[in-house]
Amino acid sequence: MKSSAVSDVGRVRKSNEDSWALDDGLGLYVVADGMGGHLAGEVASRLAVEAIVGFISRTHDTEEVSWPYGIDTRLSLSGNRLRTAVQLANRRVFRAAEEHDDYTGMGTTVVSALLFDGSVVVGHVGDSRLYIWSDGLLDQITQDDSWVTTMVAQSPGDSVPDMAKHPMRHVLTNVLGAREPTDIHIVERPVVPGDSLLLSSDGLHGVLSAEVMAGMLGRGLAPDVLAQDLVRAALEAGSRDNVTALVVQL
Repeated sequence: MKSSAVSDVGRVRKSNEDSWALDDGLGLYVVADGMGGHLAGEVASRLAVEAIVGFISRTHDTEEVSWPYGIDTRLSLSGNRLRTAVQLANRRVFRAAEEHDDYTGMGTTVVSALLFDGSVVVGHVGDSRLYIWSDGLLDQITQDDSWVTTMVAQSPGDSVPDMAKHPMRHVLTNVLGAREPTDIHIVERPVVPGDSLLLSSDGLHGVLSAEVMAGMLGRGLAPDVLAQDLVRAALEAGSRDNVTALVVQL
């Protein structure tokens, strides 16, 4: 297994509010996209990533695990570990916002992946995404917590291009740190050798089509080269946001 991540401040923003982490030993990969004034976005995304990595590290190879948010019997042990880790991340960001006036209203998206026994468990909140490239096909595993996704689900007849031009298209319906508790989406999927994972902030997938990303992932290049090429392509396509790409090859 090989992985690499590249994050760029972009051509418009003055600071990078994206944070990321990867640990092949733990099989853990995280991308978070923060928001809020006075550098609060950077703080929110960093706190979320630290909390997730911390809990997964503490519960690796041990049976002594506490479950402050209970157990979801529909999920595997790894699924419950990641679910708890993201809940703890939400609590950490929420409390930091309560304790510091400058951080009021801050929040962050997050997408995280934990590999185990031929499967991947994905935990996400917001509009950062995870894709699986397998046998030439790219599958978007996460669904955005966004106004557009909600409207499309409620009105299937509305065209996506029309929604893409709507003034509320960037509005998120759920982020870490906005409330406690929060809704966390957990998905478990099988993976096989040869598959690739792509975790991205919306600065990347907001400007690159699935077809473009699939073509790039299908070239079989090393993860560090792929991550660099994806970020460069997003910037050349006119991305006005921070851009992060994290690529994992099984």
